[in-house]
Amino acid sequence: MGSGIAQVIAQNGFTVIEFDVNEEMLLKSKSSIESSLQKLYEKEKITEQQKEETIQRITFTSNINDCIADLIIEAVVEKKEIKRQLFDTLFLINNDETIFATNTSSISVSELSRDKKYAERFAGMHFFNPAQLMKLVEIIRAEKTSDKIIETLITLAKQIGKTPVVCNDSPGFIVNRVARHYYLEAMQILDGGNTDIESIDAVMEATGFKMGPFKLMDLIGMDVNYSVSNIVWEALGKPERLLPSIIQKNKVQANELGKKTGKGFYKY
Repeated sequence: MGSGIAQVIAQNGFTVIEFDVNEEMLLKSKSSIESSLQKLYEKEKITEQQKEETIQRITFTSNINDCIADLIIEAVVEKKEIKRQLFDTLFLINNDETIFATNTSSISVSELSRDKKYAERFAGMHFFNPAQLMKLVEIIRAEKTSDKIIETLITLAKQIGKTPVVCNDSPGFIVNRVARHYYLEAMQILDGGNTDIESIDAVMEATGFKMGPFKLMDLIGMDVNYSVSNIVWEALGKPERLLPSIIQKNKVQANELGKKTGKGFYKY
């Protein structure tokens, strides 16, 4: 996700600093971005010059002190305290104009900025996977987010070719609230023994979905998808209709997380 966000913003003329504590992950990210740009070049979507200029606009670093910018978009693991600690560190090294945005798919944006001095400059900017291709970006307004920040993020989203949709902070925001049923009902059908994974995916794709629920869970990552299901379920008072699936829980416990581990509902 971080790689995709960095790529799409750099492609549209902005200078980007991509940070990760793990240098190996930075190398993988750079390789992934170069591969993605090469495919765009081969499809004649971009020129050779545009490909090279995009890479040149991205600085890859494992030193957090390099992360000084007008806008910071966080895309780390879905754990509230880790995100809060990261933003606190970034706040100390940036100025009073820096905008802080979280790419969380389910954690309360208001909770992440609660009692923080930068709360008015904090919002959600939720991209969808793969970020360099998917058009939608959810702009999430937290309790104290200023109107100016929301307008700035809307403008940026449009500048990088995205379709921004603004919503107030709520469990799952818009897409992940609606999408729970797509995944959970599919796993209920599977658990009932009525049909198989391939058939469910094929039927959904035949009706117009670009990707069936099981393929999509494998792409997103079983750990991320299962975490979102639990957060939304708990935040809404644990309704029966949104009960997380034991099938997915077992996949997470077996480290069968999808494409990133080589096995999920499918093998890769």
